[in-house]
Amino acid sequence: MGTVEHPRVRPGVLEEREYQGAIARAAAEHNTLVVLPTGLGKTAIALRVVAEHLLREPRSSILLLAPTRPLVVQHAREVERTLFAPRPLVLTGAISPERRGELLNPPQVVVATPQVVANDLVSAGFPLASFSLIVFDEAHRAVGDYPYVAIGRANRDGPRARVLAMTASPGGSLERIREVWTNLAIERFEYRTEQSPDVAPYLHGIGVEAIVVPVPPEVRHLAILLRAAIGRAAQTLQRLGLLQEGEVNRRAVLAVGAQLHHRLSVERDAGGASSASLWQAVTAQAVVMKGLHALDLTESQGVDALREFFARQSVTPGRRATPAQRAFLGDPDVQEVRRRLGEITLEHPKIGRAVTLVRDEVHGKPGARVIVFSQYRDTVDRLVAEFDALHDPEVRAARFVGQAAHGRDPGLSQKDQVGLLDRFRAGSVNCLVATSVAEEGLDIPSTDLVVLYEPIPDVIRTIQRRGRTGRARAGHAVVLVAEGTRDEGLQRSAFARERRMHAMLERVEAEAAGGQPPPPPAAKSVQRLLSEFR
Repeated sequence: MGTVEHPRVRPGVLEEREYQGAIARAAAEHNTLVVLPTGLGKTAIALRVVAEHLLREPRSSILLLAPTRPLVVQHAREVERTLFAPRPLVLTGAISPERRGELLNPPQVVVATPQVVANDLVSAGFPLASFSLIVFDEAHRAVGDYPYVAIGRANRDGPRARVLAMTASPGGSLERIREVWTNLAIERFEYRTEQSPDVAPYLHGIGVEAIVVPVPPEVRHLAILLRAAIGRAAQTLQRLGLLQEGEVNRRAVLAVGAQLHHRLSVERDAGGASSASLWQAVTAQAVVMKGLHALDLTESQGVDALREFFARQSVTPGRRATPAQRAFLGDPDVQEVRRRLGEITLEHPKIGRAVTLVRDEVHGKPGARVIVFSQYRDTVDRLVAEFDALHDPEVRAARFVGQAAHGRDPGLSQKDQVGLLDRFRAGSVNCLVATSVAEEGLDIPSTDLVVLYEPIPDVIRTIQRRGRTGRARAGHAVVLVAEGTRDEGLQRSAFARERRMHAMLERVEAEAAGGQPPPPPAAKSVQRLLSEFR
C-alpha cells in the first residue's frame, strides 16, 4: 500500500486508504458527519481535509476541537508530524483569556478544547470569522448544552466555515443524530462499518469474547442481604405510590428522585414546609440508590470495593450523618453485610481473571500493550495493587484516571495524563488500568488487548472501549461477566443497542443519500447557548 501524496502532507507519513480518501474528498466540499469505527483512521481523514484547506485557503485559519487536553495535545502533535503547516497553537483552560487573545494571529492552525472557544466567543475574544474549517472530534457530544452546540450554531449564523464532524458512534437514537446534524449544520453523511467493501481490506480484526466468571457463595449471600434491604426501602416508595412493584431498578428510582426533588423545589419556592411523607420518600429513595450501588459493587466489582463504599458512608468526627445514611447503615441486613465483610478474606474472581489475562498477554506477545477498563476508581486501584504484587518485570501497570478529586484521591492532572500516555506508547508502561477517561480518541495504535472489567449499557462507551484495540494489528477484547448478576443483562442489552444503532445509521444514510437529511429538533438560540458559558 502506498502513502498519501499531497503538497501539504509530509511524504511517507500517511498511509493511502481508499475509503479515507473518498471521505476526505467529500468533506472538503460539504459539511460532513463521519461515522467510522474506532481505529479506522478518523484522525487521518481530518489531516487530509486540513491539508486540502491549507492548500486552498492559505490566508485562513483552521480550528480543531477535541473534548480533553490530552486529545488536544495529541492532535497538535499529529498536525506537526504529518503536515507542512504553521506550528499548531494549543489553546486550553490552562492559558488565560488575555494570553489566548494575544496568541491568536491568523492564519494559523488552532487546536483547542471547546470550553475555551465557547467562553471566548462570549467575550468576543475569538475571531471565528477568520477560520475556513472547523473539525469537531468526538462529534456525538454536539447535543444539549455541550459547548460544541454553541460553536456550531455561531458558525452557522456567522462565517459558515466548512465543518468536519467525526465520531465512532453518534448514539443509539435517531433524535440524537438529528440534533448533532442540525447543531453542526451537516450537509453530507459518510458512514462505514467493518463490513463496508472499501473498509474490509484494511481491518486487522478485533475478536470480542465474553468470559463468564462464577460468583462465590459468600459474595452471593451478601447480595441477597442487600436485596432485602433495598426491598424494604422500596416498599416505602411503593406505599406512597411513587414506584411500581417490579420497578426497583436504577433508572426508575432515579426518575423518582427527580420527581421528589422537583416537589421540594416547588414547595420551597412557595415558602411552605415540606410534608413528613415527602421527606420520608426522599430518604427512602436515597436508601434504595445506596443499596443498588452497593449491590452493583458486590456482584460486579468485589468485596474490597464494597468495603471502600461503606468506609465512605460511615460517619467520621466532625461530620454529621444524613437521614439516608442513618437509615441505610441502620438496616439490619446492611449491618449483617458489614459484619460478614469483616470475616471474608476472598476477593471477586474477576480480579484474578483480569490479572491472568494481562500477564498471559504480555508474556506471550513481546511488546504487547493492554488496557483494562473499570467503572470505579476503587477497582482500578485494587487491580494496580494486584499487578504490583506480582513483582513481574514484564507487567508494568499504571492507573489512568480523570482529573476530578474523589475523596482523598486527587486524580491525575491533564499533564500527568499526557505523560502517562507517552510512557505507554514508549513501553515503559505496558498496561493502563483506566476509568472512562481512556475511552475517547486516544491514539494508541499498538494496543493488543482490552479487558472490560464489567459490561456497560451505554452503546457509545462500549464501542469506544472496544475500539482501543485492533488498530495497527490484530487485537482482541474481553468482557468479564459475573454469572447470574446484572452483568449478564447489561451484556445482552449492549449488543442489542449496538444493533439498533447500526439500523438507525443505515436509515440516516438512506435519508441523506435521497436528499432528505434528518429534520431539525427544537433548539436554543445561539445567544442563550453562549450565555451559559458566562
